[in-house]
Amino acid sequence: MTNAPPTREDAWNLLTTYNQSDSLRKHALAVEGVMRHFARKYGEDETQWGVIGLIHDLDYEQFPEQHCTKTRAILEENGWPEDYIRAVVSHGYGICSDVEPRSTLEKVLFAVDELTGLVATTALVRPSKSVMDLKPKSVKKKWKDKRFAAGVDRSIIEKGAAMLGVELSELISDTIAGMQAVADTIGLKGQTS
Repeated sequence: MTNAPPTREDAWNLLTTYNQSDSLRKHALAVEGVMRHFARKYGEDETQWGVIGLIHDLDYEQFPEQHCTKTRAILEENGWPEDYIRAVVSHGYGICSDVEPRSTLEKVLFAVDELTGLVATTALVRPSKSVMDLKPKSVKKKWKDKRFAAGVDRSIIEKGAAMLGVELSELISDTIAGMQAVADTIGLKGQTS
């Protein structure tokens, strides 16, 4: 691939080559859906934002100790543009990367990556097992229980919201909306009618 921006198919093929785990694939699809939602909200390139969301954890299953670093190498080998690579690597800022999120796209990815996990887990403990009837206040309630979804680093989400200059409840609301658009694909349509 040279010069032309990577397509969703390019991203999906790479993602599925390096990730066999259903849960990692669903996470990637959730983040893609949320990134597309935010791209529409901000009047940005929905395809680009979605592709970056889809590919963001490319190396996580096979190279967790080299997260973001290995992704850079894989994407470079595949001829991906530097702005896409930089955006993907920036989501690990302060954790496994020193690339600070600068663009709105990078800040959104940084903010929503962990949040999609909290939203998904909150949806799954509801009677409906669905994101379709999930309200931001339910996520905020679970947010306060540090034992709930203990693997979700809430400080990263707070830092991302601050970078974007948005309230946490707005970030949660938009993340839920983005995940609702792909609820079927990510297994969170649940039992709602």
